[in-house]
Amino acid sequence: MTTTASPSRSESIEAFAGSFKRAMAAVRRLRGRETHRPGKPSFAQYHLLFALFGCDGLSSSELAQAADLSPATVTQMLDALVEQGLVSRVRSESDRRIVTCSLTESGREVIAERRALFQGRWDGALAEFSAAELATAADVLDRIATMFDGLSGDV
Repeated sequence: MTTTASPSRSESIEAFAGSFKRAMAAVRRLRGRETHRPGKPSFAQYHLLFALFGCDGLSSSELAQAADLSPATVTQMLDALVEQGLVSRVRSESDRRIVTCSLTESGREVIAERRALFQGRWDGALAEFSAAELATAADVLDRIATMFDGLSGDV
């Protein structure tokens, strides 16, 4: 009878770090491929559209905060998304200095298509994990994000 020892904590952390790095590299490759599709939103623009989908009627600064992007980046991205007909900007009636952003019907359709494309992939990739395991994975990734956000610029 052969028994295999469980990996040590340090081996498990090392394995997790390797998996995390591979996942981040895959996302970078995806972002690189998607920037070369004329007339279609980029990966980053989809991120902004999804943030707007959840909170229609945000100012660009509120949208920047919701999407975790800089206001300058959001302004530039919004210009392109308005040009593509996916987002509309409306000046506030009560305060003319405020401009709110909303998805157009075309923008909502693009989000629905993107969700349909990825929902099956997410479901398939994560099918064997329980809800509790997925919650733990989310907690682990949140801790990793907090760790990276806490690093100083000299690291």
